[in-house]
Parts: sequence; structure tokens; C-alpha cells
Amino acid sequence: MDFSSSFALIAPELLLTGTGLALLMVAAWGGDKAARFVAIAAVTALFGAGFMLVPGLHFGTDGPETIAFGGLMRVDSFALFAKALIYLAAIACLMVAPAFFNSAAAGQERGLRSEYPVLILFAALGMSIMVSAGDFMTLYLGLELNSLASYVLAAILRRDTRSAEAGLKYFVLGALASGILLYGMSLLYGFTGGTDFATVRAGLTGELAVGALFGLIFVLAGLAFKIAAVPFHMWTPDVYEGAPTPVTMFFATAPKVAAVALTARVVFEVFGAQVTAWQQIVMFTALASIIFGALGAIGQENLKRLLAYSSINNVGFILLGLAVANEAGASAMLVYLFIYVAMSLGGFTALLMLRSEDGDLFETFADIRGLSVTQPAIAWCLLLFMFSLAGIPPLLGFYSKFVVFQATVEAGLVAFGAIAIAASVIGAFYYIKFVKVMFFDEPADVVKGSSGTAHWALLFLTAAIISPLGYLLTPSLTDLADKAAAALFLAV
Repeated sequence: MDFSSSFALIAPELLLTGTGLALLMVAAWGGDKAARFVAIAAVTALFGAGFMLVPGLHFGTDGPETIAFGGLMRVDSFALFAKALIYLAAIACLMVAPAFFNSAAAGQERGLRSEYPVLILFAALGMSIMVSAGDFMTLYLGLELNSLASYVLAAILRRDTRSAEAGLKYFVLGALASGILLYGMSLLYGFTGGTDFATVRAGLTGELAVGALFGLIFVLAGLAFKIAAVPFHMWTPDVYEGAPTPVTMFFATAPKVAAVALTARVVFEVFGAQVTAWQQIVMFTALASIIFGALGAIGQENLKRLLAYSSINNVGFILLGLAVANEAGASAMLVYLFIYVAMSLGGFTALLMLRSEDGDLFETFADIRGLSVTQPAIAWCLLLFMFSLAGIPPLLGFYSKFVVFQATVEAGLVAFGAIAIAASVIGAFYYIKFVKVMFFDEPADVVKGSSGTAHWALLFLTAAIISPLGYLLTPSLTDLADKAAAALFLAV
């Protein structure tokens, strides 16, 4: 394939790159006065990049014509599905950010900083490269571009102690995980003689050498950190609590999609000939994440920390679909990802609307006591999100768990599915706690601040998606997920 065709395949990435560089100059010269323009331009660029994905998503793309730059990147239906979710999540996080940074919650740093949209844009670019990687060099380039932007985003409130601590913890542990991943990649290169996925897969065919096995384990460990899966989850509660809430909302959605999609591509395209080797690791990580996420959240009083454990729990269910190791499992994983992103965006938007008249944000159960009396719209939407996360029918969160359990049982992994179902019942406790506090406790009557149009629009849109109305989307969603999963296995 010539360079013109390769550049055509990565048109969304080129748009994000050009816009990001241009907005970087605008931010440097215009300062924070240009922040609103930079944010609007970043959202426009993400919409434009997403619009470019529509034809490929609708008709499906796979085969040799999806390979760019000699195999460095693969722009198939699987990558397009992940990119669409990433761009939508990034847009949502940019929409709700100005109200937060203009409030008292931002401390002494009032006002949206112009570098915030630029960092979101470059993080989205890195994730876009990650999900299209066809070579370990491309993988690492996208991963580090996303990570470097994320470290700064976590600590963007420089005078806020919690934000600075979150950024430092994320940076130190992220650097450790990157080192582990890089070491695993170097071992695989040494034992297979290449860095592109096809060469490494060919080198891993047959009996697996001990050194190559260690390389496989190190790569999966590095990727597990990015997903926040047990036992590499330790950074998640602290970073989620300390980072600004719009940033936490971003961490819980877009990077999660990118890391899961990247992990799926690596295990199927690179380690596909050694299913028994990686399936045990993924299965253990999935079950450990489900159980630890369910138990770890029970004693939490801070809502952001609780949602951090919830994300660990949900990652376990997503990995359960991956551990099935077939096309049906991959499709179920993608369906779960879409619904999880909708639930997370809605949940964190509701948290951003829990503010006082002065703009202070509330983050504990004590603050939402009796919320159904003082702010019924927010309380009822939170009820929908929490019940959906718990997998209670007829909300769409039930469907996401159902398709994963169905794929697990059909693959003969009945025992693992049973353990996951039992753990999901345990996890329902802290989701129901939201409802008990909001609807049955005496009102705290502290949430009196008004919210902007963007917050209400996003809240009601995500609530509609995860409500029973969302089942109208399931035929199209299943079709897109099936096309994406088929493209992933066709590449193997």
C-alpha cells in the first residue's frame, strides 16, 4: 500500500494532530483568555474525526486494505469502534469541564485553562494510535502520548494538594508499568526477532520458551495497569479521588476503552497461538477484579473512590468477555464497553452537578442525604445509573452483563460465570446504598447550586441510553460489535 492510501486511513489522527498543534500555539499566545475558543475548536476536531469513522463503521472494514504504513497500523472495524467511543467520551469530558473550572471547586485556579482541551486532544490522539497499533513500536508511541497527557491532566490544579498528589502517584506508578511493558516487549523481540505483531505471533507458534513466556506476562502486566485491573489497580482510588472530577470522568471512560481494545488486539493478534498461556492470566485478573471491586467499595464514603472501585469491578466483567477467547466473547466485551461508558459519563456528570450555591462540589454520602426531595431530577438519574451499574433489569446495564455471561456459558466456562454472578450480587450492595441515602434519609439540603445546559443535556441523554429505551439501540450496537469482533479475528 502506498503512502497516500496510508495517510487516507489515518485521516482522523492527522486532523487531531494538526488541530492539537495549532491550538497549542493559540494557547501559548492567547493564554487562558483563549480557553473557550480552544475548547470549542477541540470539540469540533473530535466531532470531525468521529464523522470520518462513520462510513467504515456502517459498512465494516477489514482485510489487507486496512493496513497502513507496512503494518505499523491497522484501521479496521475494531479500531473504528474503539475510536468512536474514545472521541465521544472526550467530547463529553470537554463539555462539562468549563463549569467545574469556573467554580469554587477549582480552588484558587478559577477559570478553564487553555491547555486542558489541548491535553484532552493529544490524549485522544494517543489512544487513537493505540487501538490501531500493528507493531509494538506504534503501541508504545500511542501509549506514552496518552500517558504523558494524562499525568498532567491529573495534576492540572497545581495549587490543589489532592490533585498534585494524584498526578505524582499516577506518574510514578505509570512509569513503572511502562517499564514493565517495555521490558516484556524487549523479551518478545529477542525471542521472535521482530516487533510487528505478525512476526511476533509467528515466533510464538509451537512450544513457548520460558523467556518468551515472561515477555508475555510482562506485556499483560503493563496493559493491566492501564486498564486498572487487579492486582495492578492500586493507583485507581487515589487518582480518581484526587484528580479534578472532569479528569476523573475522562480517566474512567476514554483511556479505559483504549486500554481494553489494545489488550484485546494484543492477546488475539500477537498471543493468539498461545491461548492457554494468556487465558489463565486474563481469567484470574477478571475474577480478582470483579471480587475486589465488589468488596473494596463497600466501606467507601467518598463517591469518587466508590466509583473507582466500581470501575475495577466493571473491568473484571469486560475481561471476562475477553477471557472467553472467541469472537462472541469479543463482541460481548465491546457491547459492555459501550454501555459502561454511557453509565460512567452519566454518573460523573451527576456528581459534577452536586454543588453548593458558592460552587463547592460535594463528594460524600452525607452530602446526598435526601437528595430526592431537594434535587429530584439528579436523584432519579443517579438511581438509574447505580441500578444499571448493578445490572438490575430492565436497565441496559443488565443487558451488558447478560451478553458477557452468555458468551462465558456458551464457551463452557460455567464455573467462572457463576463466580462472577455471585460477586455482582455482592456489588449491588453499595449501588443500592445510593438509593437508600438519597430516597430514605433525612435531607441534608446542601445541594443548591445550578447546573449548565451541557450538564443537563448529557445527564438526560445518558439516562435515556441506559434506561429501557436503550434496548432500541441494541440491534445496531450488536451489529457494530459483531463487525468489529469479526475484523479483529480476521486479522489473526
